[in-house]
Amino acid sequence: MKQLLILSGKGGTGKTTIASAFIKLSKARAYADCDVDAPNLHLITKQNSLPKKKDYYGLPKAKIDTELCLECGQCMQNCRFEAISADGKYKVDPFACEGCGVCELVCPVGAVTLKPAVAGELLLYTDGEKVFSTAQLKMGSGTSGMLVTEVKKQIKSAAVDVEFAIIDGSPGIGCPVIASLSGVDMVLIVAEPSISGISDMERIINTAEKFGVKTAVCINKFDPNMQNTEKIENFCINQGISLMGRIPFDSDAVKAINNGQTIVDIDCTSGAAVKVVYSKTMELLFEEGGGLRS
Repeated sequence: MKQLLILSGKGGTGKTTIASAFIKLSKARAYADCDVDAPNLHLITKQNSLPKKKDYYGLPKAKIDTELCLECGQCMQNCRFEAISADGKYKVDPFACEGCGVCELVCPVGAVTLKPAVAGELLLYTDGEKVFSTAQLKMGSGTSGMLVTEVKKQIKSAAVDVEFAIIDGSPGIGCPVIASLSGVDMVLIVAEPSISGISDMERIINTAEKFGVKTAVCINKFDPNMQNTEKIENFCINQGISLMGRIPFDSDAVKAINNGQTIVDIDCTSGAAVKVVYSKTMELLFEEGGGLRS
């Protein structure tokens, strides 16, 4: 399965807008939303079936058996996350607990145990024609990178005969992005011509380079700041990174998204531009050895 990952670094660049347009243009039979902290691809890609849901277990959480507890205070004194309080009886704050196990280790009577904890929910939509894998991390939970890995595993196991998949990655450059990058064939970076957008684009490119992943860049909302747009283009040229094109700022794109449509579902300037970006991206994806930094 060829996997195209769409990333941005900075949030709000239009990554999901472009991912949804690519899904529509390619008539993708397999796609995933790896932004598990705040998934929203399902709002644009209408599903014809209810999802199969499965609990995702992250790091375990400590639990104190008050019947066995001596109230010696060892667990609270040694918890570096201040997750244990003693309001009458000793108890663990599940939002603060990191599941390190120190409290279990220091308890002299074995009153503290680590219990499996649900950290999120995996969702898999299948209707015979297409497969959509996504997930929702619970508020305050960590291990988002591990949940992203499970999202990708779902799509591979459910779409074994599909040759091409589009993955909408998460913003940033942290653990979920690294998990998203693992095993993909190409990453398209949606850059925004702002100071933070350029900085995050460079960091994502450096991260992708370490994975040896074919990399390309497109510039979204390029026209409000032509000076920074030219900086992005010059950077890509100097680094030997393929430029897929420019997409203009378009108020009609906002209207389309608010109506649950992709920008290629309506007649608009951003939709026309993204079609060009899509064609170039597909050509590069299926071209052997292209798009790598020199």
